[in-house]
Amino acid sequence: MLETNVTSVPAVDPEDLARAQVYRLLSAFLSAAPDKEKLEIAAALEGDETPMGKAVGRFATIAAKTDRATVSQEYNDLFIGLGRGELLPYGSYYLTGFLHEKPLARLRNALSRLGIERDPAIKEPEDHIAFVTEVMAGLIMGDFGEPQDLDIQHTFFEDHVGSWAPHFFADLEKAKSSVFYAALGLVGKEFMEIEREAFALD
Repeated sequence: MLETNVTSVPAVDPEDLARAQVYRLLSAFLSAAPDKEKLEIAAALEGDETPMGKAVGRFATIAAKTDRATVSQEYNDLFIGLGRGELLPYGSYYLTGFLHEKPLARLRNALSRLGIERDPAIKEPEDHIAFVTEVMAGLIMGDFGEPQDLDIQHTFFEDHVGSWAPHFFADLEKAKSSVFYAALGLVGKEFMEIEREAFALD
């Protein structure tokens, strides 16, 4: 969903690498319905006894029991539908109740300052949940040059992710069309809380 000119990945702290991997996981499954390979990757994930670990374990268990046709239908019901899906995964909608509002303009300004451009082949506006989670991963990993420091990550998170994504993930977990994506919603909700707490300590 993003254009980058980076040819090598700078060294990143293991903890930050783990953060980026969660953001990429969320982005990958929210940008489109997963294919068989992505479902297999999800099924191979391992959790632990922490709330986040339990959420990851549940997601893996459900992924192992889910086929591509079922999850494609679920994705369609949630995000596409006839006219619109059950959920609208856009920051502007969650923050204002309408699409293409001031939060999108502010996000575009922030992306411009960071030198980040949307892939022109992608038709979704930049405040789509898959886009902003991918940007967070890129800021951590240095996809747009060097890895960005925590202050920049924190600002982007507070302004364009943490301000609405926790509510989206809570809605995704509870959505009536949601089974596989309910498990992903729990992963996202737990991870947003971890990120918020970590940034608060920064």
